[in-house]
Amino acid sequence: MLPDAKVWLAKTALQTLIDRLRAAGYEVIGPRVADGAVTLGEVSSLADLPHGVRDDQQPGRYRLTMADDDSYFDHVVGPHSLKPYLFPPRTTVLEVLRVRDSWEARVPEPPRPKRAILGVRSCDLHALTIQDRVFLGEKHPDPEYAARREGLFLVAVNCSRSAATCFCVSMNTGPTVTDGADLVLTELADGFVVSVGTEAGARILGDLGKREPTPDELATAEEVPRRAATQQTRRINSATVHDTLMNNLTHPRWDDVAKRCLACTNCTMVCPTCFCATVNEVNDLAGTHTTRERVWESCFNEEHSWTASGAVHPTTKTRYRQWLTHKLATWIDQFGTSGCVGCGRCITWCPVGIDITEEVAAMEGGVA
Repeated sequence: MLPDAKVWLAKTALQTLIDRLRAAGYEVIGPRVADGAVTLGEVSSLADLPHGVRDDQQPGRYRLTMADDDSYFDHVVGPHSLKPYLFPPRTTVLEVLRVRDSWEARVPEPPRPKRAILGVRSCDLHALTIQDRVFLGEKHPDPEYAARREGLFLVAVNCSRSAATCFCVSMNTGPTVTDGADLVLTELADGFVVSVGTEAGARILGDLGKREPTPDELATAEEVPRRAATQQTRRINSATVHDTLMNNLTHPRWDDVAKRCLACTNCTMVCPTCFCATVNEVNDLAGTHTTRERVWESCFNEEHSWTASGAVHPTTKTRYRQWLTHKLATWIDQFGTSGCVGCGRCITWCPVGIDITEEVAAMEGGVA
């Protein structure tokens, strides 16, 4: 079977696909319901998946509902993305051990897990491309990220619906999966149209897809993400947002949003592309073992911008402005692409419902 081939997969055969991945040595991660949300966790059977579950997302609101159907992927993105599986929230980068009367420093060998992630959406695949550019740059590739990236197998899903907070269409990142996955599933009422993306995907699928999809099945599958695209009402003008923000650094809207922002860091924690980190030294009580740990940080924390003369961004206003202008404007200058993929997580998981599409729209039209 060649890449770009399409086959039909019965819904029950999804279990066989999971079994094949596990037999090939992969830890299979997929969507699961936990703590009132569709999260990511290890799955071993179809019973682990969110069968008939939908999510209602609004600014500052997330609720699950049950649908009277047999769908496994009719939800949209939850709080988890690929980020923690490649850039963990806490990583030991150095250990220092007391050996007799001296100290010995060693860099831990990065883990190289074989991990298959089921149900990845187009926006998160685009976020992965952005993270690859950040962590796998030619000059200073990150060995921890590279080791985890090497063993990653991706089973993507074309979105069948959009949440009210999605705006991937305007960012040109979805909802149709176009690249970056080993296999791509489009869920229909009684099965899946499966697109083979890589040779690794073809090997895993093997003879599991016993027939090609019919013309009607192919046409219906193409309509699934198109329908999801028409449901989106939020947008950002990706062609003009850079200049909109950079020409409005003194706009009164920054003061307005600062009055609402809690600087809680939720938006940066759920964002699939944010990569801020800090380093902590952790000592044991005996004084014989010290670890240097890289942990997630956020530009919404005042101490993140501390220098010898104090904080560069001492107020919520300046920290929010730093985050939004970097994400949507100077990221383009730095990496040649936007840092936003339109997944809408920052809108859904903001406790006060701040909507970045609304903030950008308020500044469009020139300097105030």
